[in-house]
Amino acid sequence: MSLKSVFTKKSLGILVHPSSLPGGICCGTFGEGAKDWINKLSKYKINFWQFLPLTPTDSTGSPYSSPSSFALNPWFLDINELIKKGFIFLSKSKELQEINQRKDHFDFDFANKLSNKLGEYLLTGWESQSAERKNDFYMWNKKNTWVEDYATFMVIREEFNMLPWWEWPLEYKHKKIKFIKQFKNDKSNKILKTKLIQWHLDKQWNDIKGFAKTKGITLIGDLPFYVSRDSADVWSNKSLFSISQNGDLLFQSGVPPDYFSSNGQLWGTPTYYWSKHKRTNFKWWRERFKRQFKLVDILRLDHFRALAGYWRVNGNAKNAINGTWINSPGKELLNILKKDLKSNYLPIIAEDLGVITKDVEILRDNNELPGMKILQFAFDGNKNNPYLPKNIEDENWVVYTGTHDNSTSTSWWNYLDNHIKNHIRDNYNFSNDPSWNLIEIGMRTKANLFISPIQDILSLDDSSRLNTPGTITNNWKWRLSQTLDEIDLNLRKYSELGNSFGRINN
Repeated sequence: MSLKSVFTKKSLGILVHPSSLPGGICCGTFGEGAKDWINKLSKYKINFWQFLPLTPTDSTGSPYSSPSSFALNPWFLDINELIKKGFIFLSKSKELQEINQRKDHFDFDFANKLSNKLGEYLLTGWESQSAERKNDFYMWNKKNTWVEDYATFMVIREEFNMLPWWEWPLEYKHKKIKFIKQFKNDKSNKILKTKLIQWHLDKQWNDIKGFAKTKGITLIGDLPFYVSRDSADVWSNKSLFSISQNGDLLFQSGVPPDYFSSNGQLWGTPTYYWSKHKRTNFKWWRERFKRQFKLVDILRLDHFRALAGYWRVNGNAKNAINGTWINSPGKELLNILKKDLKSNYLPIIAEDLGVITKDVEILRDNNELPGMKILQFAFDGNKNNPYLPKNIEDENWVVYTGTHDNSTSTSWWNYLDNHIKNHIRDNYNFSNDPSWNLIEIGMRTKANLFISPIQDILSLDDSSRLNTPGTITNNWKWRLSQTLDEIDLNLRKYSELGNSFGRINN
């Protein structure tokens, strides 16, 4: 049986996180706003919607550092759906509105208060729900075994003022069965509230996923390679991670020094004890992927290179200079995933950015996984730059103007020095709208899939940037201040340009 790639023809996509979409009291939700967005994509035959991880965020708002790699972000819970279906009883939602909220950014504290308030409403209305609904909930809990530890973890953390689990009292830190059982009994309502929120998020997202399928829209999710040290994943499965029972990091992840950083990058997440994962036949990883593929059609695997080999640094290191490359059993894991999916190909995009070695290329190519090309990285004057459009020589790639971690293309252009700008003008037809120039360059490539962040389609500058790596303030908060109808002309232009390059499939 021959392999095949997940992308087989030229297509278009847009990168935008649900939180950035219109609709919702605070940020975009799993409600009508998301369906309106899917309708717009369908109208213009833009077949792919890519977004960031749908998981809860850390205190800085990052979905790449989550307290769970299985749970969904409570901020996405849609109040109108809950009212409409009789899960909460509220005549007016005005009392939940925030005063003087900025239109183009949302507030994390308000988002947390709102989702907590919705959880309280769900709890209040729970007893009056039908036996059938209650049975659905209990069956969902049985099928989603991760939710028990997640809900317990989150309520314990709340009980101890949001301290990380390694700073909890000993019996909770070590997850002593007797104490945890008593805690669950004492805090049963809070744990039920957390589970109810997850159940409803799951129901609302499944509704959106089904709707997307009827409209011909493929959903591309995102999976961080590592998981947060302060997560239910690590707390519940300490033996699978390079962490002591007390929570001390024995080894941590990162990348070695390179052209961009003389000290490398230190990420502070535990590495995996791959030998223990192999002994369990990769059970935890397989459950993680199984969960993701229930939520999305295709998964972008962040830091894919660590499936071939990863940079391991001592847990107490202050920088990433003195690390070691360690081989990973990525080949075995991917083969097992194919068996689980009963497929000869994997619906995975390999995030293969940065310094990529031959073993990573072999793992990617042997599995026919499309890699990523970022146009903003292309124009450094090096003729062999792998991101240069002319060097994208085959079809099995996803080309982007930039990602959630980049400047918008408008600001990228503004930051370039004149020498590079002149070089680009000499080689490409660059007008006075760099976002659309870069979009056209990407659409012209041989790559089967081209994706632009919504900010570039709207020619926005860095005041609308989603994330600036290495900083912890003012990230992940941006949302569209215009309605979808107000950006309709931009979406039409994107579609029409795509059509001229054979990327719109009628």
